[in-house]
Amino acid sequence: MAQARFTSDTALLGMGQIEWKHPATASYTITNTGDQALVLTEVAPDCACTVARWTEEPIAPGGQGVIQVEFDAEMLGHFHKSVLVYTNAEPHVVELSFAGEVVRQRTDYTATHPYLIGDIRIDRRDITFPDSHRGDRPVVRIDVANGSDHALELVLMHLPPYVEMSATPTVLAKGASGVITLTLDAERLSEVGLTQTSVYLSRFGGDRVGPDNELPLSVVILPDFSSLTLAERVRAPHIGLSANEVDLAAAAAAGRKHVDITISNTGQSALHIDRLQTSGAAISVKLRKTTIAPGETTRLRISANGQANREATRLLLITNDPSQPKVEIAVRP
Repeated sequence: MAQARFTSDTALLGMGQIEWKHPATASYTITNTGDQALVLTEVAPDCACTVARWTEEPIAPGGQGVIQVEFDAEMLGHFHKSVLVYTNAEPHVVELSFAGEVVRQRTDYTATHPYLIGDIRIDRRDITFPDSHRGDRPVVRIDVANGSDHALELVLMHLPPYVEMSATPTVLAKGASGVITLTLDAERLSEVGLTQTSVYLSRFGGDRVGPDNELPLSVVILPDFSSLTLAERVRAPHIGLSANEVDLAAAAAAGRKHVDITISNTGQSALHIDRLQTSGAAISVKLRKTTIAPGETTRLRISANGQANREATRLLLITNDPSQPKVEIAVRP
């Protein structure tokens, strides 16, 4: 039977050392690996010292959501906290947990800042602003720890005009930690869909840009359907896919040069594929038609294009389906 399926990127999140009275956030990426929409109805931490936030809108099959739990770090010592997640999947209740140690002064940043750029540790190697609308101003934080033997000015080079940056503190002492805050001005992006670029973390004065200090930055702008009436939503198109994942290597091993996905429209008005984009250069795509009448289907053909980069990528479709304005297909070249 068709059903939603809850999959977390981890069941136990190790947070390492956390500074006393400095709230820290445990973040889980949730993927719906089922074939019906996944709904997170409630997230309940096991004590009053945590606050939970989560993706409240339905998560489409193959889509992702986030659960964030803020821990207040008011008491010194080791901790292990549990979070119960209530969903419409089976089982209906899933337990996640996070653990670490609250200390007066942090000395070990390896767990909380796992990525190393020179002598600088950071908590992420890419910057993502997903599912924004024009007028939105979402925020992404980059936690930074200075492991070098000199003070560090927190600077991101090649920052695009639609992203604003601030740093606290602006100059990071040896052994200290800080935060880079990035704010997206979605009004400055004129088109819906995926926009990709890279910024570069400066490791010292006069530093140059290169692969070693590169942080890929991506933004997805969605069309706004908030003004639609109930009648318009009832008459809206509805997109369906024959698959949300593609393995081109497996297809090649079976003697096939490409994989076809069938796109259907089970709604009551014409479905428009407004944008079709890939997040990498390893694949090529061909869509037979971009407008699909109610009850009709079309073919999306995905092929490897011989590029040396064989990393997994994603295919992004922007549609006029109010329930699924963004559809993603995971592709393993």
